Amino acid sequence: MATELEELVGFLSSPSPPVKKAAVEIVRDLTGSEDGLLSLSKYASTVLPSLSQLLKEKKEVSEPAAEALINLSLNSNLAAKMVEMGMIKTAMDVLYKPDSSITRLLVMLLVNLTQLDSGIVALLQIEDEKMQGLFVMKLVRSFGRSSDETRDDPFDHVGSILVNISKKEAGRKMLLDSKRGLLKQILRQFDSTSPLRKKGVSGTLRNCCFEAENQLQNFLLISEFLWPALLLPVAGKKIYSEQDTSKMPLELGSALSIEREPWDDPEIRVEALESIYLIIVQEAGLRALWSVNGPRILQVGYEDEEDPKVMEAYERVGSLLVHGCGTEEPSTETSK
Repeated sequence: MATELEELVGFLSSPSPPVKKAAVEIVRDLTGSEDGLLSLSKYASTVLPSLSQLLKEKKEVSEPAAEALINLSLNSNLAAKMVEMGMIKTAMDVLYKPDSSITRLLVMLLVNLTQLDSGIVALLQIEDEKMQGLFVMKLVRSFGRSSDETRDDPFDHVGSILVNISKKEAGRKMLLDSKRGLLKQILRQFDSTSPLRKKGVSGTLRNCCFEAENQLQNFLLISEFLWPALLLPVAGKKIYSEQDTSKMPLELGSALSIEREPWDDPEIRVEALESIYLIIVQEAGLRALWSVNGPRILQVGYEDEEDPKVMEAYERVGSLLVHGCGTEEPSTETSK
């Protein structure tokens, strides 16, 4: 079996297109089972570079190669080897080639690789001062431009990459850098019809809010995007009165004065409330919440809420509104 597998792996570099295509399809199918993954992992030093090279080929070969790499990257040891051999740069280079036909798969591969600290470092390009942040800026721009009206949005998984990189302080600082303006671009996607995008925006914002103590000003500079993203998910279902909306900025008041789709995902509501908590622990953040009539929105949302975990998150925020300060912070774990 070992010699057969060795032969198969060798065929990935065959000069014959039909042989190469057949080999990569068999390898892709092998990665779909635990036994296959285990067998291939013994040849990682050959398999991974060969598959990486095949990403640059036509779709009939690059697609099964990308699918194989996604499956292999679920193994953290193999994912670490991929990062070490420069797979992040390869994926980004191929992703932004004008004729790229495997965009969605490459983004999914980046999601898996940024589960690792080394993958996050590579994507942030921390070790390259001149290029630092270029990959992230490209991904955020694509996330903001691609339309979720299409059924198969190739960039919707970028939200998961942003959640991953915002688990690290360096990632949060990059996203919050006001000169780059990345968080503002991300927040524009909060009302997307794609649940995956919504979760990505919500988790990224929640993670970034762990920097609120030192970066509050950068949050408040984008208030017109920040407060809708935080308050609309927890505003409940009711249509607000003119008395309420007159004390809100237009972007909140106009959304709350009409019928709207409810935010069904309780995890997003919890993350929004945890973000609000982290902001209003700061005195200036609390003042900013009052200035948009936020406490009224939270009151109405709480009355509508039925999920116990979400209610608990409302109550934690409510304790700050009553006492003006807080002692119990939400979990310091960033979003998964």
